[in-house]
This record gives sequence, structure tokens and C-alpha cells, in this order.
Amino acid sequence: MTIAVVYESMYGNTHEIAAAIAAGLETVGPVELMPLAAAVPRVHGDGDLLVVGGPTHIHGMSRAASRDSAVEVAEKDDEIELATDAPGPGLREWLADLPKGDGAFAAAFDTRIDKPQIITGSAARGIAKQLRHHHYASLSEPASFLVEDSEGPLKDGEVERARQWGAELGRRWSDQHTPSSR
Repeated sequence: MTIAVVYESMYGNTHEIAAAIAAGLETVGPVELMPLAAAVPRVHGDGDLLVVGGPTHIHGMSRAASRDSAVEVAEKDDEIELATDAPGPGLREWLADLPKGDGAFAAAFDTRIDKPQIITGSAARGIAKQLRHHHYASLSEPASFLVEDSEGPLKDGEVERARQWGAELGRRWSDQHTPSSR
């Protein structure tokens, strides 16, 4: 059984959260941490865990136009650094090519501005919906981790909260494999 954390990140904030989630998950086993650009959609088998996350753009998952806009912002502002793995297809395209996950578990997360979700939207909700569509069993409600503004930085405490969320996902996933849960 494998654990994979796949993420899309434009400015590095979502990458930092994904790494913290992976660190929390390592309490139950080895974790593959992969940027979206390196993560080929593959079959996840019985008992595997797939955790997927990305930034919230315009109320949901990124689109080609919103990714292009993020690149333009970084090109115009010397203080904003674009993540090296930012260019390329986004989560929408990756999830569309994801094979069915019959018997696999999943969880979704995002990064978003620290405002009410009704205002910002949530990429995690769309990710979770797509994972369910591909027959993954959800281990958790979608999680959002907060940034100060569109480009970051992460709010204080969010990295530790992500590590704790990853550890909790790991416990839930492990509970699915104990003899008493079968």
C-alpha cells in the first residue's frame, strides 16, 4: 500500500503545506511527495492513500487563465518568486486523467486567503468532488490552509496545523487496515 501527496503550487505556499502533510503522514509509512508536474496520473489500488491539493484561484481549482495570471504577477514583481514546478497543466487536467481508485482512499486540501470561504471559495471542495467521482473513499472533509494574501505568506501556525492534519489522516488510514475494521 502506498501513500502519495500530489500538489499544485504557484508561489510555494501549497508546496510547503503539502510537505508538512507528508511529514505528518510519515508516522504511518513512507510517503511520495510529488509536484503536479512530476505526478503522472496512475492507478491507486486497494488500500492506497492519495492526498491532493492546490491553491484556490477564483473560487476553485486553478484554470489555465488563472495560472497564466499568477505567472504574470510574478514576472512583474521581483519580490514574488514563482515555484519552479508552476508552469504546465493544473489540477483540473490532472484529475480528469486520474484512473478510478476503487478501494483507494483520498483526502483534499487547498491554500486560500484568510477570509470566509463564502468569499474565497475552495479548491479543496472541487478536488474532493473529483476524487469521489473517480471512486476514491474520502478519509476527511476537505481542508483549507490560510495565506495572508494571494501570493502568501502562510499564516502563522498553518504549517504545524498541516502536519497535524497529515498525522490525523495517517491514523484514520491506519484504522482502515486493522483487523477489527474489516
